[in-house]
Amino acid sequence: MSSRIKSPVRVAVLADSDTRWKWGALTAQRLVPDSSDSSDAGSAGSAASAGSAGSGRRLDGYLLRGRATPTVRQLAEVGVRTDSLREVTGIEFVRSMDRERYDVIVLSLVGGGVQAMLHGLAHAWQGATRRPVIVTGYVGVVYEKLADGLLLRHGADVVLANSRHDADRFREVYTGVGTTGDSVTECALPFLGGARYDEKARQGRKYPGGTVVFAVQPSVPDNRADRTYLLRRAVDHARRHPDREVVVKLRSKPGEHTTHIEELPYQKLIAKFGDGLPPNFRLAYGNMGEVLDTTDLLVTISSTAALESLHRSIPTAILTDLGIREPLGNHHFLGSGCLASWDELDAGYRPEPDPEWLARQGVAADGSYETAFDAARHKVSALATAVALPALAPYYTRATAPGYLPRILERYGFEPDGRPRPGAASADEAEVSGLRRVVRNTMRDAARGAYRHGVQRVAPVIRRMGEL
Repeated sequence: MSSRIKSPVRVAVLADSDTRWKWGALTAQRLVPDSSDSSDAGSAGSAASAGSAGSGRRLDGYLLRGRATPTVRQLAEVGVRTDSLREVTGIEFVRSMDRERYDVIVLSLVGGGVQAMLHGLAHAWQGATRRPVIVTGYVGVVYEKLADGLLLRHGADVVLANSRHDADRFREVYTGVGTTGDSVTECALPFLGGARYDEKARQGRKYPGGTVVFAVQPSVPDNRADRTYLLRRAVDHARRHPDREVVVKLRSKPGEHTTHIEELPYQKLIAKFGDGLPPNFRLAYGNMGEVLDTTDLLVTISSTAALESLHRSIPTAILTDLGIREPLGNHHFLGSGCLASWDELDAGYRPEPDPEWLARQGVAADGSYETAFDAARHKVSALATAVALPALAPYYTRATAPGYLPRILERYGFEPDGRPRPGAASADEAEVSGLRRVVRNTMRDAARGAYRHGVQRVAPVIRRMGEL
């Protein structure tokens, strides 16, 4: 950043789930480097600490209060430290951004959340001579709701695309509705990294055949039969290959939420298998980068973990057992060379990825990852040091989407013009008395527990009853 911005550069990240916190915080580190960051700050396995005040960058974290607000365990698993971290409502966040003087704001939210914050901030900053640079993007593979998600993110100064493939598609959507695609900026996923795969490294391990990791997803597939099938195939693979360790990498513990709701946790499904599990089979939590350090074959339906694995040249299989279908997301990997079934993996097949596909998907297994964020970094720096930035102008307004936009903004407590709704603007955290804060937190925790119980227990029963 130029000398016009005083050191440290102040960056705020607002996230609404554990995966979006991971993307947002690591993206902030990539866009505004700090002297305390390691050379591999963006890798999932070695996320660097944000610098303390005065060291070049101040990174403040804000967690949007909701059903998927990360727990302490989930935050620790991501491994990113900040100078401050607090939970807020959307209105509290907008008020904080109006009071504080940030240089860059990263909105790592679902599309509706981004749109609400853009309108809320636009209203709060009316008439302001200076404002922060607004950055947003996606946490992984974009395989559904492309137009919907992109137009909800329109209005940010920088919309990051994780690959050349995504950048081209994003610009087509924006130009297709008559706006410019200038905000779209190609980079890569910020958490790629780690040591390149070396098959010799597994020599001397307990299981000489290597470690097979099945990376599960919270919402794909979405029914008990298919999830049980995948779990059974992983167990069967362990039985067929006693020289291999088979690890099911879990996303969250029961009761925790991630970006997507997990109604049927694998931990509960495996309990139905009884005590007959093979000794070389186990469940695991933890940082994905650390799990990949000892992985010899990554298996998944369509998880972003596949891109992390491919970046490190780890053999990677995208399962076709349940078909190649848009709802599963594995159609995104057409042409990758990674499609395979459990039958093929049982027989010893190891997919070979297509280099051209890898290059277009931002995997950067060829070593180009070191420069993947240069364009985005320079763009953010230029915007942050500009004399003035235009007022925020999202594509969706009361004129362009009068039947859609008000519902989205209302969900986050805002009027159609971005003003806080009467009664929705709760007091700032610092102004809430200790007793009121305890009562509010207790009620919120109880509500979350009731919601999770309904999602994980009651809803599946109701659906089964409806099928009778």
